[in-house]
Amino acid sequence: QVQLVESGGGLVQAGDSLRLSCAASGRTDSSYAVGWFRQAPGNEREFVAAISRSGRRTYYADSVKGRFTISRDNAKNTVYVQMNSLKPEDTAVYYCAARRDGTSWSVDEYDYWGQGTQVTVSS
Repeated sequence: QVQLVESGGGLVQAGDSLRLSCAASGRTDSSYAVGWFRQAPGNEREFVAAISRSGRRTYYADSVKGRFTISRDNAKNTVYVQMNSLKPEDTAVYYCAARRDGTSWSVDEYDYWGQGTQVTVSS
């Protein structure tokens, strides 16, 4: 079992930046690909970004490409997403998720999920 805990959310203004963290604990001896997803009220959970187990490959949703950067520090068992130039439409609960196999865009293909952290961007 792997436990994931997100942190770093908050209330910011449009154009501001935030960095979210996803700390893993438990059976982290096996490396995992990690994805970030978000869910706004009334919407389905959607893919934001993903990073491979080594950190060499990263993937982004078109809506955040060029503004968000995903990274990982395997020594700290932590994955980050740096979010710049935030927009009101980025407002959502952000979740990190992990899977043993390669990266994926699909919510259904992740094995472990954190509890989420709220990001609110005011205009």
